[in-house]
Amino acid sequence: MSYLAEIPYGCYWSTPFAKWQGSFSGLNSIEFAAHVARAELARHEIDVNSLDYGVLGTSVPQKHGFYGLPWLTGMMGASHIGGPTVAQACATGVRCLLTAAQEIECGMATSSLVVTADRTSNGPHLYYPNPRGPGGTGVSEDWVMDNFGCDPMGPHSMLETAENVATKYGISTAAQHDVVLRRTEQYGDAVANDHGFQKTYMTLPFEIPHPSYRKSVGLMDGDEGVTLSSAAGVAKLKPVMADGSVTFAGQTFPADGNASMIVTTPDKALELSRDRNIRIRLLGFGLSRADLAFMPEAPVPAANMALKQADLDISAIDAIKTHNPFAVNDVLFAQQTGIDVMNMNNYGCSLIWGHPQGPTGLRSIIELIEELVVRGGGLGLFTGCAAGDTAMASVIMVGD
Repeated sequence: MSYLAEIPYGCYWSTPFAKWQGSFSGLNSIEFAAHVARAELARHEIDVNSLDYGVLGTSVPQKHGFYGLPWLTGMMGASHIGGPTVAQACATGVRCLLTAAQEIECGMATSSLVVTADRTSNGPHLYYPNPRGPGGTGVSEDWVMDNFGCDPMGPHSMLETAENVATKYGISTAAQHDVVLRRTEQYGDAVANDHGFQKTYMTLPFEIPHPSYRKSVGLMDGDEGVTLSSAAGVAKLKPVMADGSVTFAGQTFPADGNASMIVTTPDKALELSRDRNIRIRLLGFGLSRADLAFMPEAPVPAANMALKQADLDISAIDAIKTHNPFAVNDVLFAQQTGIDVMNMNNYGCSLIWGHPQGPTGLRSIIELIEELVVRGGGLGLFTGCAAGDTAMASVIMVGD
């Protein structure tokens, strides 16, 4: 099938992603996203009054976050825009894209602003009162760290899900490191020629705002915290867990940032597009859930669902992008689909540029669009896992 909604070419953006406790760690993620969106809409010459719906995707609570999307658009000077605030852990980006498309499909909106924003740095420490506890004592939670380390259905960490899959399918450390080295090489293509590929959707150098948003406190030339692995370097690494296979090189790192796009009707997409010869259509979406503690298995059935909805076989796909918090994810995906693992994730992926959760999937889809443009058009698939052993996927078409 094909959804009514389209993405106007060039009407999307992403900040560079900053390392955990790095350059964006003092910025409220929703305020920061509003600041960036306001500037990018002006740069793209898009009138906020032409937008009539919005979706905010965020997974780490921020101060005033209760007000969600209406607060974000209010800060942008677009107080007429309403819409939901969506959280689906690492699948938030795809979920937001689908939410916007569905709203257009059913005629409740014509032009939607999709914003995904998260800050894993300085995550909130929450206290849950319990009047029935001893002396009224409640319980506390470190939102980021506790949930990284323990799925309440387990308990087990996300790292353990990768180890479970590596053991089940015989995925060695060496196989994971081969993928890491290839992904590092692919990211090098994105930053070559003064970040030529990334500058198709990212404003660089990027001005780091002061938390007051009245001045800049520095510049970023690109993503922050990226480790460019080498064969000699990864050879020295030992698995993080005793008797495990996943090293620090074989997994991503927490990050901060935001990514956004416009989703609209075909006529409006043509009007807004930076190149009227390029159409970006949404063909299918997928959702899946794997067995408990086997999260890296989930992207394959999610991809299959999206492909089925698009009435396509994976052999027809020209470019594949994944959210791969572990190299294990890509090795398994290639094993189960017959795809060459070395040809996936051109120009970068979350394994290399980091994982701020909400924005990860949307930046991946933006890069997938630009890769297809470089290729002269074609079909693209994005799929990625999420907390709770789940995954979401999307199939797009770029062409005239």
